[in-house]
Amino acid sequence: MGAPVAAAAALANTRIGRRIAIGALLFVALVGGMLMTPLITIPFAVAGEQVTQEVETKAGPVANGDWGYPLAGDYSKGRGFGYNPVIGCSYCSTNHQGYDMAQGCGATIYAAGPGRIITAGSFYGWGNTVRIDHGGGLVTLYGHMQWGSIRVSVGDAVKAGTALGAEGNTGRSFGCHLHYEVQQDGAAIDPQPFMAALGLPLK
Repeated sequence: MGAPVAAAAALANTRIGRRIAIGALLFVALVGGMLMTPLITIPFAVAGEQVTQEVETKAGPVANGDWGYPLAGDYSKGRGFGYNPVIGCSYCSTNHQGYDMAQGCGATIYAAGPGRIITAGSFYGWGNTVRIDHGGGLVTLYGHMQWGSIRVSVGDAVKAGTALGAEGNTGRSFGCHLHYEVQQDGAAIDPQPFMAALGLPLK
């Protein structure tokens, strides 16, 4: 037992012995690193995949069947349908024909349901606007979008979740918001019971 230890000690004191010892240590470190790599990289890969899935999940608005919300995530409610005067705004209508919701200037606005684009641009007091014909006399309107933000054109077919443009303050508006309007046979109807009937209650 003592002879092999003495021989190893004597070998370690020579130049060749030191090179062999360094080589052995480097070999052990390399093998150890190769064995440890999966233990380090797999948790990061799994974590990265989970983050990607969460981002993808939060990317679009909540939908129920063919219909969904025109904004993704939480929003602030503005004026509802009917008599709603705006204090300090002389040009704002008192008989509000839609439902105002806001996430902030530049927030993405989405189609609420399937249909075809019939307006994509300046449209009376709604400013930069998109309108979608859903068939059967049903039309949804998305008003006050930022200039230059509209991502669709007249004639395009869209579905719930199609990005239309960005929340803005164009037309007869009093701060960045989405004016969401539902029309049946040319007449505005209250968006709240309409959306609730689709399983998508508004605030």
